[in-house]
Amino acid sequence: MWQRIFTLFTQDADNEYGMMDSTLVRAHPHSAGAIKREPKECQAIGLSRGGQSTKIHATVDALDNPTGFHLTPGQTSDLEGADVLLPGTAAETVIVDKAYDAQVRVIAPLEKGGKAVVIPPLSTRKTPRFYDRHLYQARHLIENFFSRLKRYRAIATRYDKTAQNFLGAIHLVAAVIWLN
Repeated sequence: MWQRIFTLFTQDADNEYGMMDSTLVRAHPHSAGAIKREPKECQAIGLSRGGQSTKIHATVDALDNPTGFHLTPGQTSDLEGADVLLPGTAAETVIVDKAYDAQVRVIAPLEKGGKAVVIPPLSTRKTPRFYDRHLYQARHLIENFFSRLKRYRAIATRYDKTAQNFLGAIHLVAAVIWLN
């Protein structure tokens, strides 16, 4: 239900440019025993350095309103979320950080779709790629969104046992953020 309400809000997104990033939330010990028959990965709980955690991948529009979410276990790469969220983005320009500097998985598909890509190159690239530094400064908006999202205790420390319930809570909070 919350996802349908959230979808109604996202139809009014400002698609001049969009941003994507991910954040890590710790899973409360009581949330880790989800369903005995399914592995924890099905519930987007994984082991990272700090213990059991979930990674929230999110996209926001030019006004820092959320437009999409995806959950993965905490130890997964940021590219896992990019594979799911970026192909469906309606933004004309996509702004992401260095973690998404992957030519085959991110840059080429977005450019093939006619979207401008603003990603600073990794320092290990032999030929650095040009990116718009001034436009990249707007990426702070997604960090602001994650800051507002984590103000809610149930999101900052995952208490829900199932990924479906946790994602529903994220959609509820995102709808509240969208209204404010």
